[in-house]
Amino acid sequence: MQYKGTLIAVNDIEKSKQFYNAVLGLEVVMDAGANVQLTDGVFLQTVDTWTGFIHKEKTEIIFSNNAVELYFETDDMDMFIEKMKAFNSIEYLHQVVEHSWGQRAVRFYDLDKHIIEVAENLVMVIKRFINSGLTLEQTAERMDVDVNYIKSALGD
Repeated sequence: MQYKGTLIAVNDIEKSKQFYNAVLGLEVVMDAGANVQLTDGVFLQTVDTWTGFIHKEKTEIIFSNNAVELYFETDDMDMFIEKMKAFNSIEYLHQVVEHSWGQRAVRFYDLDKHIIEVAENLVMVIKRFINSGLTLEQTAERMDVDVNYIKSALGD
């Protein structure tokens, strides 16, 4: 068995394709109209067809439930933060935060109120700490991980 991705129901598939391309750079891999596969294992399906697949009424589809998120990582968090300034209509759950282990992240909603998180790639966090003068051991302590994780992430 192999995990292939996450499917989300959307109200307007064309607007959703545009959103995911413009904000996250995802490209259409396959477009079957009511079902669309994007790069990185994201699948979109119209809410009207989704209800038939799962044998539910449209009123039983709950958007904005805040119970799940699509998680992405970026190697250049500063560039992503700058890019986000161009999207005035995005609703944020929170602006960029730095978690206790040093990883920066931002969370916002897509057009249908699915949560999206974009976080700094952990290898980039490690490199940022090393470049600031921390040793491997200090970086491991700062991130609350074993030093072997740091070495492994850096390919040592």
